Amino acid sequence: MVAESPVEPSLLAQLLEVSPTRVEELCAELEAAYRDEDRGFELVRVAGGYRFQSHADLAPYVERFLLEGQTARLSAAALETLAIVAYKQPVSRAQIAQIRGVNADGVLRTLQAKGFVAEVGRDPGPGQAVLYGTTTFLLERLGLDRIDQLPPLAQFVPGPEIMDALEHSLRANRADPAPAGAPDPNGSGQVGDAEIPPR
Repeated sequence: MVAESPVEPSLLAQLLEVSPTRVEELCAELEAAYRDEDRGFELVRVAGGYRFQSHADLAPYVERFLLEGQTARLSAAALETLAIVAYKQPVSRAQIAQIRGVNADGVLRTLQAKGFVAEVGRDPGPGQAVLYGTTTFLLERLGLDRIDQLPPLAQFVPGPEIMDALEHSLRANRADPAPAGAPDPNGSGQVGDAEIPPR
């Protein structure tokens, strides 16, 4: 209750002078007991450790209390950049810019200031670009123990049949005759029904 961040099982084991395995067992028992008793708080494992937090059912009330008068939401650009870093980390500014199609310097500074993203190393290639990754603070905010618990990207991407239909609808059907006055895609020198005179 006094910890500012989730406490690792190894630290709890040292404090209680028991094995980390025993700590995991005790925490599982406490977690189940709080759930069975329908408490207003719960013990959860996030970011590699354990912490007490309010029950998920009470989230709307806690949000109202904490966010009263605040409008500190991430922009769409920040959310896009954060998703790229989370799924492709470690990743450089240039890679992020290539994926998004725009410069990401300002957005990265914002994410770093909020503690969601940090420098995690250097690219061994030419220039040794700074590489970015997510932080344990982000795991805490998302309620995840490890970054690989993020939902797979496949469930957010349309299936192949939808992509095929979309591509088909966007691509001109070459079998259709060209309307009168339209250039011939085969370059035969005709525009619709009229011939282009030779030069």
